[in-house]
Parts: sequence; structure tokens; C-alpha cells
Amino acid sequence: MMFELARQRLAPVFDLLDINEEVMIRLSVPKRTIVANIPVRMDDGTLRVFTGYRIQYDDTRGPTKGGIRFHPDVDMQEVTSLSFWMTVKCAVAGLPFGGAKGGVTVNPKELSLMEIERLSRGYIRAFADVLGEKRDIPAPDVYTNATIMGWMADEYAMIARRQEPGIITGKPLHLNGSKGREFATGQGALFALQEYLEHYKPSSEQMTIAVQGFGNAGFHFARIAQQCGYRVVAISDSQGAIYDPKGLNVLDVHRLKQEDNRLASVYCDGSVCNELDYETLSNEALLELNVDVLVLAALENQITEQNAHQIQAKTVLEIANGPVSPDADQILEAREIDVIPDVLANAGGVIVSYFEWVQNRSGMYWEEAEVEQQLKKIMVKESQSIFDHAKKHKCSLRTAAYVHGVERLAGAIDQRGNHKLFKSV
Repeated sequence: MMFELARQRLAPVFDLLDINEEVMIRLSVPKRTIVANIPVRMDDGTLRVFTGYRIQYDDTRGPTKGGIRFHPDVDMQEVTSLSFWMTVKCAVAGLPFGGAKGGVTVNPKELSLMEIERLSRGYIRAFADVLGEKRDIPAPDVYTNATIMGWMADEYAMIARRQEPGIITGKPLHLNGSKGREFATGQGALFALQEYLEHYKPSSEQMTIAVQGFGNAGFHFARIAQQCGYRVVAISDSQGAIYDPKGLNVLDVHRLKQEDNRLASVYCDGSVCNELDYETLSNEALLELNVDVLVLAALENQITEQNAHQIQAKTVLEIANGPVSPDADQILEAREIDVIPDVLANAGGVIVSYFEWVQNRSGMYWEEAEVEQQLKKIMVKESQSIFDHAKKHKCSLRTAAYVHGVERLAGAIDQRGNHKLFKSV
């Protein structure tokens, strides 16, 4: 079901583009789907077997690229959808990559750190034959991080009997990671938002922002946005949300979250943190706040046809993958609420992953300022192209982004030969 919803995004794109039917056929199914059972020895000596996935959707434009998530809801449909979105996203960003995704059906919160390490290394052993810096390059995703990527790169090196740092991106800095990768998704999303505001809603007033999801991407987006003068009035995690119309101290909220695993509005002076007045909300209530920008940085299908009519934000920014359903898209569009789509807004992570891959393969490493400069250059360029498509075709930003990406994919597919070419031989 979820994959069918993802493919619905292509229907309006094919209506607007004059592309060969073979492009539609190629993009309607993944190229390769691999499922593996991963045995893990637990700390108490028992053996558990976890189901792992790696789906390589399309490699027409280059080796496939995509993260690995550890989550109890991971299944074939979800990973296929995510690999499809990665294919489009890499094309939207103009990267020489195809799309892939991986995952393990597991609740990592129930595992010890050593059990997570064994699972991470077991994943690489299960899929090593289909990975490689010129074939398929994983990265972190939900509930995976730089440490896990470091373990995975190390396991691959032991299997391959050589160091191949370009096999995985999002690694720790001392294991050949890239500066700027940790906050790249949030930074890229802010670049996309700023470009959108400049084109569509120039204003000197302080913008109000609500952020659903306070993981890596959501935190860094909120942190950088506040530094740039935006007012972050609400933040949520999986337990609930906090709201203060005067604005939250993002760094202090994050500090408390790391120390006590709870959200609260606080002000910290050195080691002393004082709790401030704030409201507690449900995640659902946060979505319905009257703010300038609603940032979706949690999981898929957060806005659906059931709650789309209650959304009051003027603009929705998708940092998560697929947080707005196709039916909700139509409702928001009819209500003139713009959605800055995930395939553009969260492309910062894969763009800086590309930079890391380039650095690993060349042996030349960049300073953080250069990474940020190159990220901004790509995000601005591709955002402007998408806004031009939206104006030309009189369509939503999502459809415009897909038009932009599918045009590149169609060009690569056609230039390898299609029915029209071979019919003339």
C-alpha cells in the first residue's frame, strides 16, 4: 500500500512530460530486492534472528545510494517506497547516483549497544555482495548514526581485505567522514526554505516555526533556523510536544532532552537550567498550530486526508520522507498551503554524503565552510529550477520537483536506448 502511494506521485508528472513509455515501465518497479535473515547473539547468550532489507531501485544515473534504518515498522513496502524516493531525490539534486534503501525490523531501544554493533556488522555480512563504492553506498537513517556507519565500514573492510571508506557515508570524522555531514539535512532544508520564502513570501517579519520530530535533522534545522532569526515556537518528539508562542531555546531544549530524555522549555546558564512556562501538546495538536512554517521531521504519513483540513500553517516543509499523503497533498493545494517536498527539502543529507564519497575516493578532504558553500550552491540552484517548473506548468512544488527529477532520469534511460531507437534499426 505504501509503495502504491509513493508511485502515485508519478501520475501527474507523466501527464505533463512527453516521455517514452519505457521510462514509466522502468520507474514502476525496483531493479533489485534483497531480503536476508540476520542472526545475532544477544548479551544473555540467546540467539535472535532479525529480518533485513536492501532495495536498489534504479542505477541508471550511477551507483545506488540510500540509508539504512533500524525500526520496528520496517517492512518491504516501506523500504521500497524509500528507495523510490531516493531515486527521485538524487536526480532532483543532480547527483551521479541512483536510489536505494535498507532497513532492519527491530526496536533498537530494546537492544544494548553491543547487540546493536553485532546487528550492524551482521547486516553488512548479509549484504556485502551487493554493496560497494561503485555499486551501492549506504548511509544513516532513522535510529542509525555515525557510530553505526563506522562499524559497518569496518566490517566491510574486513570482508574485502582492504580499506574502502567510500563504501558508506555518514561515518565519524576520524573514520573518514565529512565535516558538515551531521547537520547537512537540517541545513539543506533551511536553504530550501529560505529560497522558497525569497521567491514566494518575502517578508521582514520574524517567521514562526513548529517542528515535528526532534531527531538529528529536526534538531539541527531548528538550531540553525533560530540562529538565523526565525522563532521556533513548538517542538515534538515521539512522546509529545511543547509550545511557547514567545519562542523556545532550541539548544537548551536539546540539552535537557539528551540529559533527562524529556522535552521542556528551559533556559540554561552554564550547568544550571531553569524550567520556563510552556504548554504541552500532543503530536497531533502540534500539526494544527497556526504558524508560518510547519516542519515535518518525523516519519511517513503524518498529514493525511483525515487531518489535512485542520492544518493552519501557511507553508509545510518536509524533512521526513513522505510525511504528507497524496490525498492530503490535494487538500492542502486546494487550501493554497504550499508543501516544500521531501525530494528537495531533505536532499542536503545525500548531497553532503556525495561530498563525503568524493572526498573518500580522492583522498582530499574539505573544511566545513567549503562543504556548506557547496551544499548551498546545489540547494539554491535546484530550488530555483523547481520553482521555474512550478511556474511553467502551473503545478504544485511537489509535482514540479518530480518533473525536474524525472526529466533527468528519462534522459538517462532514453540515452541507453529505447523502443523508438531499436525499431528504426
